[in-house]
Amino acid sequence: MKRIHKLLRSSKPAKWLFYGDSITHGAFHTMGWRDYTELFSERIRYELRRLNDVVFKTAYDGNTTRHLLESFHWRVEQFQPQVVFVMIGTNDCCIGPEGVRVPLDEFKSNLQKLIKQIQAMNGALPVLQTTCPLWPGGAPERESNMEKYMATVRSVARDAQVPLIDHRAYWKQKAKVRGSMPYPWMSDAIHPNEMGHRVFAELIFKKLKIHSPD
Repeated sequence: MKRIHKLLRSSKPAKWLFYGDSITHGAFHTMGWRDYTELFSERIRYELRRLNDVVFKTAYDGNTTRHLLESFHWRVEQFQPQVVFVMIGTNDCCIGPEGVRVPLDEFKSNLQKLIKQIQAMNGALPVLQTTCPLWPGGAPERESNMEKYMATVRSVARDAQVPLIDHRAYWKQKAKVRGSMPYPWMSDAIHPNEMGHRVFAELIFKKLKIHSPD
């Protein structure tokens, strides 16, 4: 994160890109409210007055790590961002008629390749993110695998020595304080609503040291 802290102190404009699946896409489930990428843009470009920074979002629903690699040039490389936030895995771990959509070993390999491709873009910085916990019993096709896939995100970030923002752990920490999982932050068993996106943004701001209680 030190590189991002330095970037935020610089007067030179930066380009930030968010890449992932429907959760980062933020469509429908936010009911017209801002998703976490839009809250990030508000914080960076307006409140911090980094008016010349640019925030891109190229995430889309149904995305997997396979699709991330296949569409890398069109959705990441062409923009040449300095920082790329990646939140992925919810669709990879899904079990269908033919088995797991993207087996765990391939998921890990895809993340490793993605990190290398991002870093090859003029030394851009990848930031891996876990996603929010699933609503117990609401997504059985994902629930049995989700913990293993998110653990893999953590291990890949650790091994590659790239930043990790662990939303999953943060939500569970919040749940302990509340005494129950924060279901009011969810639109359904998988997707956060506008409140869940605010919690995503809150943790990102804390990790980037740009959080304010106000």
